[in-house]
Amino acid sequence: MALDDIRVVMVQTTHPGNIGAAARAMKTMGLRRLVLVAPLHFPHAEATAMASGAADILAQAQCVDTLAEAIADVGLAVATSGRARHLPWPHVDAREGGRQLLLESDRHPVALVFGREDRGLTNEELQSCHLHVGIPSDPTYGVLNVAAAIQVLAYELRMAWLEQTAAPAPATPRMPLLNVPWDEELASVGEMEQFFRQFEQVLAEVGFLSVQNPRPMLLRLRRMFLRIRPDRLEHNLLRGLLKDVAKAVRFAKEQD
Repeated sequence: MALDDIRVVMVQTTHPGNIGAAARAMKTMGLRRLVLVAPLHFPHAEATAMASGAADILAQAQCVDTLAEAIADVGLAVATSGRARHLPWPHVDAREGGRQLLLESDRHPVALVFGREDRGLTNEELQSCHLHVGIPSDPTYGVLNVAAAIQVLAYELRMAWLEQTAAPAPATPRMPLLNVPWDEELASVGEMEQFFRQFEQVLAEVGFLSVQNPRPMLLRLRRMFLRIRPDRLEHNLLRGLLKDVAKAVRFAKEQD
């Protein structure tokens, strides 16, 4: 349950100074893994200057092209969002978000995802994450700089870590969202994305999706499976089931 195993993901950061300030915020709280998704300017002298002693975080930072690449192997992805959504998604405050991330970090990789300075994360990016986390700021001016938001969440992670290290570890690993003992690793974000693509194809083949507007139904099904969080064995069973369903549908069409 080490803080430096938790990755912080910044999506399409525009200002290099924010990357440096984020690295500094992370290091002060014991976080070390920074992943940058298509940053506009990096490496950059301004980022190094703003890091102020956290240049090693920048030197080790990983750059990828898409959020899907950044979180493909994680078991829990938590997106930061301060906006209400048309379709509600599991949402917690910063304190609970820190506890949730830390609790699962010893079982599989976890990621805390931050969006663009001007508009945050897109709906599609938010929907690729299991959980959304918000900072309960003053409603009259609830705008936080991305590096400031990272500092707040990093602090909550550290406080959760201090609480955990002071208490005896549980005898049996548990799935926090279900609070029951479990015997299999959870399916990763990347594995679930493969399932969702196959699931959508099969639903289209059997004629289950609404031709006019399939997206609302798909979003609700996605939310359901991300809430259930299948383990890898269940994930494989579901994909095998979908494969057989697709075969049966094609066979029936050939017979017709």
